[in-house]
Amino acid sequence: MSQPYSSSGQPAGPLRPPAPVPVRTAVKLMYAGAAVSTGTLIIALALIPAIKAALRTAHPSLTAAQVSDVNTLITLAVVFGLAVIAVWLWMARATGQGKNWARIVCTVLFGLATLELIRVRPQYRGGYVARFVIGGHVYPVIHSALGAMVLGLIVPVLLWLTGLAVVWLLWRPACSAFFRGRVSLARAAVS
Repeated sequence: MSQPYSSSGQPAGPLRPPAPVPVRTAVKLMYAGAAVSTGTLIIALALIPAIKAALRTAHPSLTAAQVSDVNTLITLAVVFGLAVIAVWLWMARATGQGKNWARIVCTVLFGLATLELIRVRPQYRGGYVARFVIGGHVYPVIHSALGAMVLGLIVPVLLWLTGLAVVWLLWRPACSAFFRGRVSLARAAVS
């Protein structure tokens, strides 16, 4: 087997073993999580005009400041959606490269997602795709049982199950050896 050489003519160091099947599967699941999150964000973006129209129709007494608050909430939701997609992609890339810290971060993020699912979903009453709290008043808009079920319950549970599978796969014994190998390679390079 030939060993790659660096530009200085010296051997490049030990080759990294290929990722085991559970790691490759976890990475694919993370890309799927990013894809589902992207689809959800696209649907949410497509609903913005309808949400604003429904809010103006249902509550014409809203002031300009309250409408501005809605725009701010929408902007924050879009930024958060983009951040979620970026984190899925970042963790997939780092995990595929055998970064042990990525496996730990994935586990912590899954724990936070679990807490969010436990805290928010039991309070979910369904029936509305969007609800805004402005000035202490709740303004439900776009009543759609199917839309609320998909965006408010099915997608979050699907993403949670994806995270569960990822964490389970990343902590399999074959994966632990792969991530330990990366740490050992890094220590050998320092020595």
